Amino acid sequence: MTDALQRLSDEGVAIWLDDLSRKRITSGNLAELIEGSNVVGVTTNPTIFQKAISAGDGYDQQLADLAVRRVSVEEAVRMITTADVRDAADILRPVFDRTDGQDGRVSIEVDPRLAHNTHATVAEAKQLAWLVDRPNTLIKIPATEAGLPAIAEVIGRGISVNVTLIFSLERYRKVMDAYLTGLEKAKEAGLDLSKIRSVASFFVSRVDTEIDKRLDKIGGERAAGLKGKAALANARLAYREYEEVFGSKRWAALEKAGARKQRPLWASTGVKDPSMPDTLYVTELVAPNTVNTMPEATLEATGDHGEITGDTVTGGYEQAQADMDALAAAGIVYDDVVQVLEDEGVEKFEASWNDLLKSTEAELKRLAPSEA
Repeated sequence: MTDALQRLSDEGVAIWLDDLSRKRITSGNLAELIEGSNVVGVTTNPTIFQKAISAGDGYDQQLADLAVRRVSVEEAVRMITTADVRDAADILRPVFDRTDGQDGRVSIEVDPRLAHNTHATVAEAKQLAWLVDRPNTLIKIPATEAGLPAIAEVIGRGISVNVTLIFSLERYRKVMDAYLTGLEKAKEAGLDLSKIRSVASFFVSRVDTEIDKRLDKIGGERAAGLKGKAALANARLAYREYEEVFGSKRWAALEKAGARKQRPLWASTGVKDPSMPDTLYVTELVAPNTVNTMPEATLEATGDHGEITGDTVTGGYEQAQADMDALAAAGIVYDDVVQVLEDEGVEKFEASWNDLLKSTEAELKRLAPSEA
């Protein structure tokens, strides 16, 4: 483990890997990252699984078995993805036990085609929790309008949740409200609140990508000077919202009953703009009780040359607000940006899921036994 990664952990940032594949599990790579790079969790999404299953032959044996059984393509995809999550959860179980359930978590996403269907999302979350059957699983539910009541319902049933695709401060407040509502339901049902955990995945790099593209269209020196500032400002103001909600009387009552805070998770932390430091969304988002889920390239960059200088969030609220105000004055319409990003996020995951279904279907046909 490098000094930078150790310092990051010491500052209260849990390092999670934003990737998973059968090869990463069977080769021992995931175990090595846990041992050597302080990785204490894993996140997955439809894009990650689509890339994993499309690459190499690591899934051939399981696909051949599924083909013999003539299962549907959707059942095959769920059997494959839940197998990976279950195996990763077993590898991370010692971390889960050591941290009393705080970390050692593996996330798996509900079918992204259900993002705008509350009841179907709840049913899917229950099914995934049953299929994986590991206490250190987080079910990922998107923070769409339909996702919010689903989050409350699933938390209320005692299922731990990773809320994903959060871009706006207003939506983040609603996500935290859904978490507290779910905990209140769980409390009424007599469930052990200490066993229910959640993270709120606040997306970072995509905010800069979208806003910087708009600043380029606006043009001029003032717009150019605002590039690369939006994502960090947005995330820092999100942490301010987190501090407010989890400093409230409503939260205090739940905490007294055993509940644990829903941690902010910085997602999409790979830097897209090559002119910006490749560790920007790690070193500049250091704050207590947070998670940073990194692609492997970002994890390696942080370990190699990341400079961790302590908390880089809580002292920056005033500047963050000033940056957001300057963006608005320059013509950036925040509400439009975050809605576009949410819509694109759901569409991209749907596209990846459909690609995954198509490639899995092709493999099942290839491996299917010939008719006698």
